Amino acid sequence: MPDLQSIMVLVVVVAAMILFITEKLRVDLIALCVLLALIILGLVGHNQALYGFANQATATIVAMFVLSAGLDRAGLVEWLARRLDRLAGKTEPRLIIVICIAIAFLSAFMINTAAVAVFIPITIVLAKSRKISASRVLMPLSFASQFGGVCTLIGTSTNILVNSIAVDKGMDAFTFFEFAPLGLAMTVVGIIYLISARGLLPKRKAGEQQVDRYHLADYLAELQVTKKSSLIGTTWIKSKLKQNEKVNLIKFIRNDKATTKPPKTKMREGDILLLHGNMDTLIAMQDKYKLRLHAKAKMDDKKISSDEIKLIEVLIPPQSKLVDHTLQTFEFFRRFGCIVFAVQRRGKIIRDRVAEINLKDGDTLLLEAGKDVVSRLLKSRDLIVTNELTELYVRKDKAIVALFVFLTVITLTVLHIIPILVAALIGAIGMVLGRCLTLEEAYEAIDWKIIFLLGGILPLGLAMEQSGAALWMTNTILSPFLNLGPVVVLAVLYIITAILTESMSNSAAAIILAPIGLSVATTMNVDPRPFLVAITFAASTSFATPIGYQTNTMVYSPGGYRFTDYTRVGAPLNLIFWGLAVLLIPLLWPF
Repeated sequence: MPDLQSIMVLVVVVAAMILFITEKLRVDLIALCVLLALIILGLVGHNQALYGFANQATATIVAMFVLSAGLDRAGLVEWLARRLDRLAGKTEPRLIIVICIAIAFLSAFMINTAAVAVFIPITIVLAKSRKISASRVLMPLSFASQFGGVCTLIGTSTNILVNSIAVDKGMDAFTFFEFAPLGLAMTVVGIIYLISARGLLPKRKAGEQQVDRYHLADYLAELQVTKKSSLIGTTWIKSKLKQNEKVNLIKFIRNDKATTKPPKTKMREGDILLLHGNMDTLIAMQDKYKLRLHAKAKMDDKKISSDEIKLIEVLIPPQSKLVDHTLQTFEFFRRFGCIVFAVQRRGKIIRDRVAEINLKDGDTLLLEAGKDVVSRLLKSRDLIVTNELTELYVRKDKAIVALFVFLTVITLTVLHIIPILVAALIGAIGMVLGRCLTLEEAYEAIDWKIIFLLGGILPLGLAMEQSGAALWMTNTILSPFLNLGPVVVLAVLYIITAILTESMSNSAAAIILAPIGLSVATTMNVDPRPFLVAITFAASTSFATPIGYQTNTMVYSPGGYRFTDYTRVGAPLNLIFWGLAVLLIPLLWPF
């Protein structure tokens, strides 16, 4: 039986995992709650409370965000993406191969969410020009960014994190390209799988001969009944709208209050219908039933069909300031000069009014915008415009500086001249001093959610080890496998990490399982390095759900995917990588 301190740590671990999986709170808030619980319960000392924030992994990841932003701002990533048109040929397999190789290469050296953000609109355009569904290439784009991320020490935050844990325990640091042999093997096998198993990739309407501009079927729009509407005097149940249109009534609002019996309430002028359905249908209904978009901000009553107004589809990326804000609190109209026609969240029906929806990364907004504000949207770091492309703009003088700074960081790290933390900090400061980005842009480039996640959750790993909870979990969960040898234990650790990563933060999964990996190695009297590598790779490659990895979430809406699409395509790939890891890790990192 574990002692009282171990039991308290285990309770905190279980509570944290439940919160991460259910997504009741933001991951960074969960991490801070975990930290507070550890301090109050006396599971970490006051001198250890800031261990996560002072950890070299956290500082290195901060620097890598800035370094990646410098490359992005200089236009180098977009320049490379635009060159793919000539290489991609005309066939779907070749397009997938070229995109996968390009994004895997970039993701090995920069934060993959930044690379994927640039590639999403370009990939959609490349697919559309070849009359290929975007859903056939966006999922491979996300998966390949993860292939590349496991090829180098800086490819993902998890790699940097586990390396820091190893160094803290007195182990030798992982070298810059130490993960490369296994990472490259997974990249090659992964691309071969995506090509040979193309039949599993979904084919949505976006790639048919007649391209559906708004290929997402589950938008939420807020339409108001006008005095000329044919719906006045009828109920929802008896209306032609209910009978003829494939839309669902989510809320019926009158005088700013939801009615108690929406389907049976007779409609009046000014009533607001919160409708959920296909966007083309929702747009057509405005003229057909004399409804109008309900929004506090209007644009001189110009019709959507006007040449002066465009419908722009935008995606909210993970680092957007819109995340966890409503359109009202963010003052969306004042900032961008356009109104939100509808909001879409894959896999969930939103029941709040459009202006009151608490926005999440991965949400898609359909904007009614004047031509003069499109350029402002394209330049925004808070939105990714998925159905428009900005003009390619490479700041040549800054591109040379950014490339020089980047290559300097790689050289200093690979040749072991200075530690990776120092090299990354030199790179981040070099990007700012070289004016590749301003200091304000550098701050904006940092995903503070990940930083606070690490700051709050890293002490949990410390508490697990200090209290003996990690050793108890090893003896309890893995005891049936300990006598079967280290390879079997490695296989079990990998699959446990992979399953956890599909449902919670990959960094959190790695932090919770790394102490167990170290404890297993001590118990079996073997080198812990292979176990840490297994945990790193399993936590950095998540394919079976759209929530297991940020890039999966980013392509979820633009690809029009369903949750099960990821399971069908990604689960077999997870199993293939599992087998590959179990086969190659003991050869590359002997016990």
